[in-house]
Amino acid sequence: MRDASVPSDPLRSIRVCHVIHSLQPGGAEDSLGSIAEAAQVANVEVEVVSLLPLEQSRVAQRLRRNGTPVMSLNLRSRWDARALPAAAKLLASRAPDVIHAHLKHADLVCAYASRKTGLPMVSTLHVVEDRVSGLGWAKRSAGAWARRRGAHTTIAVSDAQRTWYVDALGASADHVVTVRNGVADPPPLELFERQRIRDGLGVGQGELLVATVGIMRPGKGHEDVLSLAAAVGADAKVRFVLAGDGELRASLEARAAVLAPRSAPVVFAGFRDDVPSLLAASDLVLHPSHADALPTALLHALAVGRPTAAYGVGGVPEIVTPTSGIVVEPLDEDALLAAFGRLVSSRELRNELGAGARRRYEQEFTLEAWMHRLREVYLRAMGQSRS
Repeated sequence: MRDASVPSDPLRSIRVCHVIHSLQPGGAEDSLGSIAEAAQVANVEVEVVSLLPLEQSRVAQRLRRNGTPVMSLNLRSRWDARALPAAAKLLASRAPDVIHAHLKHADLVCAYASRKTGLPMVSTLHVVEDRVSGLGWAKRSAGAWARRRGAHTTIAVSDAQRTWYVDALGASADHVVTVRNGVADPPPLELFERQRIRDGLGVGQGELLVATVGIMRPGKGHEDVLSLAAAVGADAKVRFVLAGDGELRASLEARAAVLAPRSAPVVFAGFRDDVPSLLAASDLVLHPSHADALPTALLHALAVGRPTAAYGVGGVPEIVTPTSGIVVEPLDEDALLAAFGRLVSSRELRNELGAGARRRYEQEFTLEAWMHRLREVYLRAMGQSRS
């Protein structure tokens, strides 16, 4: 696989304008907050443009607390045609060294702006869209067309995503690099804070807390968590917490209520801005997503040293190795239940894999390492633009 390692200029400050369709909670949006917080370690200056209004965005507030300039085009929708000239005008006035697009709507806008302004463009893929049809297929194709037309480099966040993108979209392999994300190293969770979180979730004495973090939409595997909780049974000393929100939350809560008499307890915690602390307060992580490019929640699990049981989809096996968790065949609920049972029944195994998770984080997924990898991509795009 091609990676992003090239000689770099350690002194050159790089100004990067990130463009995204909105700054409402989500994985891509959260990654922008992390990039902004760590950019200076790689001598990168960051600013962010949202196509849609900010509307009390938590992500925008996080960025501004860090001193990051945040702007909005205040468009009516993601497909508002005014985006093209408005973005080109704004980016020309800001004159960054690199434009960095996130998600297909921003790809279309930035490809146009890049050709109008001559500013080099980089794009990051955040999802694997391998089950699309109709309008979804058309949108996916439009994003790929924009990247071919405008992006000097397309970033895949995992080798699995890179392989999918090159094969499915006919992208040039020479223009797609793998740059895995990183997350901040959280401070150790104090014992009193750990107990406060567990008490707030109703965790009883001797009960294990199992955390699943993700937006509640189709394909994220929340139904599998409810099935597993029912399989474990009401008498097990296990409590599940589902952190996140989304379109399926109401139906999931309704199903959990039906299963409750014979199921282990399931707590719906909603949106959380303390995911690392929540995971650190848990005993293990369950991630039965049916598709994932490189789930940030599992990077946080590594950072806090928590073992994971997960389906081996997308980039998950690139995060969770045999020394940091248990990965099973995708959608094999029986295998997932067996892996879960091994972790629940053995504190020694949980401790061993938790220590391995922390080592994995330090080796591959620190925020600083991620920023230096991104810097190399920016320098390459700037060099290609000049040539």
